[in-house]
Amino acid sequence: MAAPTFPVNAHRYDPYRTFKFQILIDGKPVAGLKKMGALKRKTEAVKWRAAGDPSKERILPGGTSYEPITLEQGLSHDPVFENWANLVNNIEGDAAMSLKNFRKDIVINVLNLQGTVAISYKLFRAWVSEYQALPEMDAGAMNAVGIQTITLQHEGWQRDTAVVEPTET
Repeated sequence: MAAPTFPVNAHRYDPYRTFKFQILIDGKPVAGLKKMGALKRKTEAVKWRAAGDPSKERILPGGTSYEPITLEQGLSHDPVFENWANLVNNIEGDAAMSLKNFRKDIVINVLNLQGTVAISYKLFRAWVSEYQALPEMDAGAMNAVGIQTITLQHEGWQRDTAVVEPTET
């Protein structure tokens, strides 16, 4: 028999859904968050061949890079994206850049259907490399929702192992 997918909730067979998540920036949840890009890393493959053994090529792990992630937020009065983007590049010039505060560790929480944190990751030293304040406006799109976006560069992530599978009722 296969190992249980959910050790605490042995009755559960369904994986967690992707629509129940939360991002914490400066310890506060981002309001109106619509979408987050995937956490993805890639380790370069380094090919190596020993002298005297030209018929066999070995492949070693090289450097690891982390793909940027994009966060999408419904257009609102929450200034979290704009304030963070302004720490990196401000219209007042280079002197307005906050070298101390422009990098942030953020928390990504996956929630179960009851809204309890089930899985948590910490993203390290993230900063805003791209900011879209307003979407394209279209007077003919009456049902469209305005979306702001930020693209975050970061230096990796780690799962928070202190967050354990919650007991579901």
